[in-house]
Amino acid sequence: MTKLENQCYFGDCRELLPAMAQEGLKAQMCVTSPPYFGLRDYGVNGQIGLEGTPEQYIEHLVEVFRHVRQILSDDGTLWLNIGDSYAGGGNGGGGSFAIDGIRGARLGADKNKALRKNARGAVGTCKPKDLIGIPWMLAFALRADGWYLRQDIIWSKPNPMPESVRDRCTKAHEYLFLLSKSPRYFFDSDALREPAAESSRQRWTQDIEAQAGSDRVPGKTNGPMKAAGGARSSRNSFARATKDTSGQSGQKPQHREDRPDVHYDQVRNKRSVWTVATQSYSGAHFATFPEALVEPCILAGSRAGDMVIDPFFGSGTTGQVAQRLGRKFIGCELNRSYESLQAQRLRQLGLVLHKEATANV
Repeated sequence: MTKLENQCYFGDCRELLPAMAQEGLKAQMCVTSPPYFGLRDYGVNGQIGLEGTPEQYIEHLVEVFRHVRQILSDDGTLWLNIGDSYAGGGNGGGGSFAIDGIRGARLGADKNKALRKNARGAVGTCKPKDLIGIPWMLAFALRADGWYLRQDIIWSKPNPMPESVRDRCTKAHEYLFLLSKSPRYFFDSDALREPAAESSRQRWTQDIEAQAGSDRVPGKTNGPMKAAGGARSSRNSFARATKDTSGQSGQKPQHREDRPDVHYDQVRNKRSVWTVATQSYSGAHFATFPEALVEPCILAGSRAGDMVIDPFFGSGTTGQVAQRLGRKFIGCELNRSYESLQAQRLRQLGLVLHKEATANV
């Protein structure tokens, strides 16, 4: 069997992924950012992102992630970044979409006439100027296809793309969805813990037993009320949560004891709004998938030595972060112009860039 690790294959992921599954590839997680709807033309027939309607776009992505689900371990997860789009509003569109404030590529080829027509006016069921709602359309479609939709994470951008709009706010966020193959899945919450606020740390260090407590409501005669728990009630609550919680969240890491290397009196569970600046990369004329956005996904969704897959590999951010964190990776990429960027970012022994687009993996 072909050794499938630390490699990027060039071709359509809808052909490559089934072939990888036949070869027996198993990945612990997938982290990816698909081409946004109507943003860029790679000059390849059937490419994802230039469908005539949002509904067709969603259908194609559901097919991709159905193949991904076949490759994932039973306790695997999918971390999916996706941006939204606006239906054309006559603001000098010229056959382009507005994608989260970024003007889409002008589409002049005859094969995209239908798309250009939609861009200038209604897009599918949307009116001109409507926010299409691509992220939630996709999230709900994936849930209907069998995925467990576990969380929406807000990617807050402190350096968003400027927008010359006067009838709405500048868009400064995107969505990152956490989906799982099964109701019980691997999730290392300790790896994501963040510094707690000073007020929280002070509260956790209170000597509760020495406190007199407050008076109860009138009519109660069993003494003053006191805070529950020991030196840190939140800490003790977390310790209880790490025991068997079947019938609640059921996530695997909650069945283990607390880790001695985590200073629980100084950290808290990571929140669902992640502030990450967009990131450029030397040699690329576009903003790449930020490493700081990918890193917490890989830390939470995999162990050292696990396989991480990205069906829209792009410049190779997922692979770069995966190997830096001691994971293996597999990528699929349609656009061959990314090959030189990948080679720069992923220089290490064992990396193979497969140049031929073939389903015979």
